[in-house]
Amino acid sequence: MAPSFINKRVTSTPNRPVGPPQKGAKNACWYRAPFWGGPTGRLGVFLIYSVLLSVSLLSSCQMPKPLLQPSARPMPVSFAGQADTLGIASQNWRNFFADAQLVQLIDTALAGNLDLRIATQRIEAARAAFDYTQGFLAPQVNAVASAGVDRYGQNTLNGVGNYDTNLSDNVRGNQVIPNPTPDYFLGARSTWEVDIWGKLRNRRKAAYLRFLASEKGRHAVITALVAEVAQYYYRLLALDGELEIIQKNINYQQNALGLVRIQKEAGRVTELAVQQFTAQLLNTRSRQGQVRQRIIENENQLNRLLGRYPQPIVRGSSLQDRELPGQVLTGIPAQMLVRRPDIQQAELDLQAANVDIDVARAEFLPSLNLTAYLGLNAFRTAVLFNPASIAAGLLGGLSGPILNRRFVKANYRQSVAQSRESLYRYQQTILTGFSDVTTNLKGVENYRSVADLQAQEVDVLEKAVTTSNDLFAGGYASYLEVITAQRSVLEAELALINTKQAQFLAITDLYRSLGGGWQ
Repeated sequence: MAPSFINKRVTSTPNRPVGPPQKGAKNACWYRAPFWGGPTGRLGVFLIYSVLLSVSLLSSCQMPKPLLQPSARPMPVSFAGQADTLGIASQNWRNFFADAQLVQLIDTALAGNLDLRIATQRIEAARAAFDYTQGFLAPQVNAVASAGVDRYGQNTLNGVGNYDTNLSDNVRGNQVIPNPTPDYFLGARSTWEVDIWGKLRNRRKAAYLRFLASEKGRHAVITALVAEVAQYYYRLLALDGELEIIQKNINYQQNALGLVRIQKEAGRVTELAVQQFTAQLLNTRSRQGQVRQRIIENENQLNRLLGRYPQPIVRGSSLQDRELPGQVLTGIPAQMLVRRPDIQQAELDLQAANVDIDVARAEFLPSLNLTAYLGLNAFRTAVLFNPASIAAGLLGGLSGPILNRRFVKANYRQSVAQSRESLYRYQQTILTGFSDVTTNLKGVENYRSVADLQAQEVDVLEKAVTTSNDLFAGGYASYLEVITAQRSVLEAELALINTKQAQFLAITDLYRSLGGGWQ
């Protein structure tokens, strides 16, 4: 049904040109509103512009002022006194880890990890949201095919008007208005909000910033995934080292047990010594079983990251044969802001939230909407495709909130609160990143000195085991001294391998904290 906002029904007069008679009041017809010319027309134009100006002034007078953003906290110029211009984060993860088995595992994770696939779908959703907002900048045109029917009462304006119209000599055949009156329309209708204040463009800008933020979010997932795969890999290498250490000590303890049994047969020791050595051997073997279970658990966790079902993990030599790089460079904090994806994501989210405030402020201003239609309109299907049934209309309206502005103000306050939250989240992400870098940097240095001391301790205790065995064979040491020496070297070697594991975990986390791993 063609909209009725372009034409008006009036009673026709001899001096007023009329169009084809249609349903309406007595002798009614459709015609273009005549107030655009003459004194009456000028008065109508003046009234309309006065109303529109009043709407604009009332809306703009109560529009919130631009929001002043709090000043950001200054960032230190270096990490723990280091002022290197280059850092490990600039290296590609393939070159940084330089382990063929680990590189292959990371490649598998990047191809099959489910968290990464979820992040990819978030990018697709953000891209669709951007395309959605971009569509509002152009007119919305819809193809319309509609049919309806109205039954007018005899004592209504349309009922009396249509009845009287049908009595006219000019109305005959298909022009006679039936009652009930069908209404058929076939054509196109369009609506368009003209972006006079940049509101729609700002919505598109905010959606685009969130699309970029979703890409940075995927980079953050990649960075975390690369680091997590490497950490599980190093844990497995450390557990392999523990198995090697335990097996070596089992061999030592088996030899000592055989020696003490010989000593018992010779009458130099009692059964108590045999029992003590046997108990120590059993304890060490039980540790071996515990380590094997931890290997299974870590392998399954790593397989989950790789996006596959549990299976053995192919890996290189244990951590006993590996050393950290000689010097670890971090670069400067400003480089962390550029490389670390979660900081970039938080920054883009903050920019989008600030743009949302501009959109909310524009809601206080009047909006200009254009509505148009073009098509075939008739109350009989027989004449629907007749050229005389062509109908068209256009309406422009300027509207703005005056009385009920509560929802507009609430939307503005919500946008301001979300902007503040994004700002604090951005600052929190920077603080967390800086803290992670300094913690892991100090961890690498401290664990290095701890590992050096523990390596010396292991050397001394291994000599002590040899010495205690010789003294025990010669009758100059008790079996308790042998047991104590063997237990001490086992604990020291396990502590050393755990420290090496902590070293590799710290340097891997440092690489992630600096923003490395997603390139």
